[in-house]
Amino acid sequence: MWVYSADCMPIFFADKKNRYVAALHCGRKGLEKKIIKNLVKFFDNLGTSRNNLLVAIGPAISKENYLVDKKTLIEFLRKAENKKLTLNLTKTKKNFYFNDLNNLKVQNLYQLDLKRFAYRQLLNENIPNKNIDISNLCTYELENEFNSWRRSKTISRQWNFICS
Repeated sequence: MWVYSADCMPIFFADKKNRYVAALHCGRKGLEKKIIKNLVKFFDNLGTSRNNLLVAIGPAISKENYLVDKKTLIEFLRKAENKKLTLNLTKTKKNFYFNDLNNLKVQNLYQLDLKRFAYRQLLNENIPNKNIDISNLCTYELENEFNSWRRSKTISRQWNFICS
């Protein structure tokens, strides 16, 4: 199986006993739609034991570089975590940007850690912690190694694969 990624993360699954494999291309919207839960259910239908399921979260944009506005963050947490939220968001980062009129504006942005939320969703599906590996590589920061839509608006992608 193959998957391509830009700022989203590749997530690879392997059933070490039955040798089934799967690959996901997962970002904020995939996490909101519970794509991980759906794939784990697919493995359940194949008779895979959660203890035999190995998962690798590949390189993706880091939380330091994935900044979203308050509305986007609250909506993500509501959908991805199934929680009604009354948040007091105090950790803000002021980000200076140019709007369409080339006027300098200040916007409060919040870090969104996609890898952490993918990891939490895997744990919620009873995948053992010891069976999950997470890459610490950031596709935004490593300009010579990875393409990044947020960094350069490129249409180029990374290709990843897994085979049994």
